[in-house]
Amino acid sequence: MTYILLTGSSRGIGAAARNELTQRAANVTGHATRSGDDQTIAADFTDPGAAQALWDAMLEKTGGKVDVLINNAGLFDANPLDGSDIAWLDGWEDTLRINLTAAAQLSRFAVRHWQNTGTTGRIVHVASRAGHRGDSPAHWHYAAAKGGMLAMHKTIARAYASEGIFSYAIAPGFTDTAMAGDYLESRGGDGLLKDIPLGKVAQPEEIARIITFCALDAPPSMTGAVIDANGASYVR
Repeated sequence: MTYILLTGSSRGIGAAARNELTQRAANVTGHATRSGDDQTIAADFTDPGAAQALWDAMLEKTGGKVDVLINNAGLFDANPLDGSDIAWLDGWEDTLRINLTAAAQLSRFAVRHWQNTGTTGRIVHVASRAGHRGDSPAHWHYAAAKGGMLAMHKTIARAYASEGIFSYAIAPGFTDTAMAGDYLESRGGDGLLKDIPLGKVAQPEEIARIITFCALDAPPSMTGAVIDANGASYVR
């Protein structure tokens, strides 16, 4: 059985991924800011110690078995440039901590765990199109966090492939979740779809299928890859 830790599993892409992975008979432990069931561990990533507590709770729950880490938790709050200095800095630091720093902490714990136990493992990072092409003027922090996640992912892939530790990343564009829905509305609603040649945003289930592929099926030679899923709104 494959043991998976999936952050941000309570809604949207995370909830869809949890369902998809469970259907593949994986043992999935979810994460949310507040726990909702006995298969979900609560951890508030605004707390610097939360990632460590989550990882320790996962190991205790599974008897020390973790095969896959999926870094999916995210925060997407606007941070207007003309806000107060302290509000802007607080928004920057909260978003970087939740979207990047917690993912980095968990990735470090995972790599060290697999090295110390002599086992192989996979990390799947759910980044964003924003990590490649940037985002709105109110989302510097989000774009910076996702760009950092992509750079971290590539570094992990290059550093540890020889040890059987593989890293995969996904860069979705707009996805039909509550988080993206708020953003679409703030940018003019359906008018924003003109930037997407496909003419529609992705569904969470589409991204979940890619997550599942990376977690369970992607060949080792794909380590380091970034899979785009943005309706051709950004091609490279």
